[in-house]
This record gives sequence, C-alpha cells and structure tokens, in this order.
Amino acid sequence: MSLNINRRKFLVGSAAGGAGLSLGFSAPAAAMLTPDEINAWVVVKPDDSVVVRIARSEMGQGTLTGLAQLVAEELQCDWDKVTWEYPSPGENLQRDRVWGSFATGGSRGIRGSEKYVREGGAAARIMLLEAAADQWGVPVDECAAANSVITHKPSGRTTTFGKVADAAAKRVPPAQVTLKDPKDWQLIGKPVPRLDTADKLNGSQQYGADVQLDGMLNAAIQACPVHGGSLKSFDGKQAEKMPGVRAVLQVEDAVAVVADTWWRAKKALEQVKVEWDGGPNAAVQQADINARLDEGLTADEAFVGNQQGDVQAGLAGAAKRISATYSYPFLNHAPMEPMNATALFTKDRCEVWCPTQNGEAALAAAADAAGLPLEQCDVHKVLLGGGFGRRGRSDYVRQAVLIAKTMPGTPVKLLWSREEDMLHGFFHPITKARLEGGLDEDGNLVALNFRISGQSILAGLMPDRIGGGMDPVQFQALSPQGDHKISYEIPNLLVDHAMRNTHVTPGFWRGVNVNQNAVYMECFLDELAHAAGRDPLEFRLSLMQNNPKGQAVLKAAAEGAGWGKPAGEGVHRGLATCYAFGSYVAACAEVSVDAAGALKMHRIVAATDPGYAVNPQQIEAQVEGSFVYGLSALLHGECTVKDGVIEQDNFHTFPSLKLAEMPVVETIVMPSGGFWGGVGEPTIAVAAPAVLNAIFAATGKRVRDVPLKGQNLRA
Repeated sequence: MSLNINRRKFLVGSAAGGAGLSLGFSAPAAAMLTPDEINAWVVVKPDDSVVVRIARSEMGQGTLTGLAQLVAEELQCDWDKVTWEYPSPGENLQRDRVWGSFATGGSRGIRGSEKYVREGGAAARIMLLEAAADQWGVPVDECAAANSVITHKPSGRTTTFGKVADAAAKRVPPAQVTLKDPKDWQLIGKPVPRLDTADKLNGSQQYGADVQLDGMLNAAIQACPVHGGSLKSFDGKQAEKMPGVRAVLQVEDAVAVVADTWWRAKKALEQVKVEWDGGPNAAVQQADINARLDEGLTADEAFVGNQQGDVQAGLAGAAKRISATYSYPFLNHAPMEPMNATALFTKDRCEVWCPTQNGEAALAAAADAAGLPLEQCDVHKVLLGGGFGRRGRSDYVRQAVLIAKTMPGTPVKLLWSREEDMLHGFFHPITKARLEGGLDEDGNLVALNFRISGQSILAGLMPDRIGGGMDPVQFQALSPQGDHKISYEIPNLLVDHAMRNTHVTPGFWRGVNVNQNAVYMECFLDELAHAAGRDPLEFRLSLMQNNPKGQAVLKAAAEGAGWGKPAGEGVHRGLATCYAFGSYVAACAEVSVDAAGALKMHRIVAATDPGYAVNPQQIEAQVEGSFVYGLSALLHGECTVKDGVIEQDNFHTFPSLKLAEMPVVETIVMPSGGFWGGVGEPTIAVAAPAVLNAIFAATGKRVRDVPLKGQNLRA
C-alpha cells in the first residue's frame, strides 16, 4: 500500500477562498479547505457523513477517537457516519492557528483541547440548525438536531445535515456557544469503537515508514555513537560504487547514503569508512555517572521543590528513623517504528510526510533546514508507530530535509536503522534518591527528607525553562500543588534535587519523572509502614486526610484486589498510588516468588479518576498498555554507558515484556467529574512500585535498584 499525495490538490485547496472558524480562535477568511466545511473542525458531506478534523497526534492511545467523540457530542451527529482527517501545521499557520496546539504529550491530547473542540462541534450544530430554520422559515429555537437529522418540533418536518451543509457553511459562526451539561452527554462516556481500528486490522493503515511518492529515493544515516561527538572524516568511494546508490553525503555531523531502496542505502552505509571524534565524552563510563549521582545525594547545595515545616527538627525528635537509597536508570523510548521522515524540496517549497508528536515543531524544523519561510513549508502528519515522547523531537525531520535539499524535486525518505534509533534517542533521565523518614512513638510519619540526585530534562532540552537553576519538572508527583502534587500530608517535609547532568541527551519518556518519583516515594512509604508495624493501606490513608479523591482510588484498587483477604497460596500483594497529569491513580499488584527467585506477576488491579472519562474502553486499554511499558522497564529496561556510548543497541539487549510475563490487568474507571485529567501516563508510574512492594511482601527483601533482571529475588 502507498500513501499517494496529490500535490496540486493540496496547493489549490490551501489557497481557496471561503469562511471557516472555530470558537476560541480568530481565523482569517482565507483558506477554507473543502467546500463541505462547516467550520475548522467539522466537514459535512452531502451523504451526511461527517469528517472531524483532529489536530493532535494519534500514536495508538486513541486520542483521535476521543477528540472526535467530543466534537460529535456537541454536533449531535450520527457516530456511525463519522470519519476523521488531520489538518496540517501549515494550514494551521495559514489560518491563524485555528486548531490550536498540534503538540501531543503530557497526557494533554484531550484535557488540553476538550473545551475548544467541543465548542467547534456546538458552533457547527448551531449553524446547521440556523440553515434548516431559514429554509423552513421558522424560528431556530423550534428546531433540534439528533443523529445528523434536524427536526422542526412543532410540525415534525425533518431534513439532514448533508442537505443543509452548504447553506450552513455560508453562515456567520455564533459569537458564543453553550456546551452541554455533562448529565446530558450521550456519546461522551460511552465505549464507542475506535475510528482507526478497521484500517489497522485490514492492513490499510499508513505509517511514516509506508509513505511512497513517485520517484522517491531512500536514505540511511549514521551519527557519532558518542552523544556530543562529531564527524571527523569519511570516505564513501566504495559505497558510491554499490548498486542503486545515488549519493554519499555529510549531513551536519552525520553520514547518509541515498539509494533507490533503503536496504541498498543501509548496506552501502556500512561500507563508508568513517572516523568519529567522540571528544571527552568518549572516556565516560557508567561507573563515572553512578559516582557523580552518589556525590549528589549528600551535596550541600540542592534546589528545593517542596518544603513544609522543619524536616531536621522533625527527624531529630522522631522515635525511630529509617533511611534508604534508590536508583532508576537511563531508559530508551524504543518505539516499534524507527524515526523516519519523507521530504520533498524545491527552491520555493518544502513538504514533509512524517509521524510526529508535535507537528508545529516539525514544521519549524523543516523550514529552518530548508532555509525557507514557514509559509512555504508544510508537514503532513501520519499515524505514529509508537511515540512515548520520542517523536516530540524533530531531529529526524531536519535530517530528511537537509538530504532532500541536495536533490531538489526528488522526494527522499529517511529511515533510521534500529541501531541508530536506539543509540540516538532522548533518554529517560538517570537519577538516584536518598530518603530518610522519622516516625513518632505511635508509628506516625512526622518527617521525610527526600533528596533526588540526577539528570534534568529541561536543562538538556529547554534550558530557558530552568528557573533560578531549578527544574520544576523534576518534582512531578512530589510538588506542593498543580497537576503533579504530592498525595500525602507530611508535617515536616523537604524534597530537593541535586542536579547532576550527563552527556547522554535526556528526553520526555512516557510518564516522565513520575516514574522514578513514584517508585521512590511509594516503596519508601512501604518501608516506613513496615517499620511502624502498620498496614500499608491504612498507613497511606492516614496521610491523605485532605485528599478524598486520592483515598477513593487507593481504596478501590485495594478492595478490588481483595486487600486484607487471603490472595492464594504463595501470592502476596503490594500497593502504590499517586496524583499525576491531573489524575488520581492507584494499583494493587499480586505476585509470587518461588524458591529459585523466579517472579510471577499474577494480577494488577488499577483504579483511575480522570475527572471525566470520554471513552472508558479506551481508558482500560491505555492502562493495560501503560503497564506493558512500565513493567518492561521494571523487569528489563536499562541503558548503560561504555566509552561514552549507549550499550543497548537493539531489542536483544533492551527487551520488552513478553506475553507470558504480563499479569492480568483489571481496570476500575471511576470518574468523579468536575475536572479533566490525563490518562495515558499516570498509571504507568504505579505499576512498578506496586510490584516491588508485593515482592517485599513475598520475600521480605527490598529491591531498591531497577531493573529486576540484575536482582536476586530469592526469598
């Protein structure tokens, strides 16, 4: 299958005149994309089919279906007639960003745009109703819409969306709209089928690696294996003689080969004689990084992320003091589809087809590499074969454009090899943590000193967002307020961060810093509960008196798993909870460990309160998928450095969870309403600590360093 792009149709459509507007944004009158457009969000065809435009990226999490549900709920259309399409970042720019942000990350796909996409659906409904009322010569308030049919209530006359769409598109959009009360929702909250499932099942779904354009060439690329290293020299004479090879190029600090097929490009690249300059980073070993983090655990200077009371006085007056040190490694995103982009460059236009989590950033990268104004460039998004935060960066887009720029008029698809993808990711930051807690005579937690030592993502990627030297993202799930506030009330608390950056480029890995912070907090709370002789559930609940929603999800997960009741011979339970990405989540894991130390994860019961649940079925799938990702990291995930290079270069050294290892997952979706929380990332963080705490319950051993592949779990 190939993705055929009609270049002329795109150019003509982008320049066509007409009206189009989504509430909440000021859009110019130019650039109506299709004659069937009601507004920027809704296209209605004469056959009553409805196309909902989706600005956010789909990478398997179901965002496009959820967003379409939000629009369709207010539009009052027939869901069975709904399809979808991506607008492009270039079109968004041309229309004064009518679709808002194209970035998809931080579990914001729905919660970051729910209001204005619903307003877009509501505005389109009003315009359709007004068009029908005009044709009938009746007041619009006598008309109602349902399932793509408009009814004049007094007379019973009906028409369809498709019949009045043309007239509706010519109307002036309403200045404001009133959204439905949640109690009146008919589609939001329902487990409707996903819009992209059929194409995946029949094989017609197109990913970036599937893009085919007439006359297209293929490129393979290799950069210095050492992060921060550079290209010293290369000799491509032998590669240039190989079949199908069109060019051997230097692309900034990388070498690329362009050929008629990708395999030929890859094999030729292997014959290029390259001399790399790793610089001082080539001497870095994993032991050096570990030692630097160890030093940070006791350093005098650190950035304070959360402080309550007087932690030193609280610890000094405690009846019992407990301390522990934990660690969390580098991790690779490792999406199944390697980085890729297809670029077509001419002297006055550049277009890119690629999977991206941030279409506008990809557009900016393409324009910069092409040396053209943004208005002369565009990016056509396709579905992602995995993102997890990695495709929020646009380094591969820049490379593709730079290669295509050397061959004007010829489309070039750049596809990274698996090894290139693994070595040149943006890695989950490495950190360690030292925690010390104080208990009073009754076993109550009176003080907690929580020191994090390690890498800062913002310092590596967005240094302008480092305020006063502090990275606020470092304190996710530990902050005093916001979408990542700490779940517990501790009278004397100090959470700080000794920033210790490395040469390995950091990145936003799914769940970001909540992953390790939840392990540190939840496992250490388990240690404190054990030291106090208290039940881990009761101990946590006692610290959550002013957090009823957090208490509710924790109780739901525990009760759902049968906490306090026998779990079966040899089976033991562990708990974890946190507040992250605006949602309350908890998990209860059931595991067993045999005499040889073999771990069996039997079941995890997860509870989540995201405020509103757009599609409960998708939420369940998201929870299950997040556990696959999080448990893969717990059992197997670790990236280490030797001579400045990441050692894990493929799935045989960085494996994923196997089907036989996967526990049964039971998901409790318990939306309490009143807010919009994230779904894709929050639960990933509670799986690992719940399992680790269950391992302790089974063996009496604390595992404080992950992954488990290097641990002795024998009881």
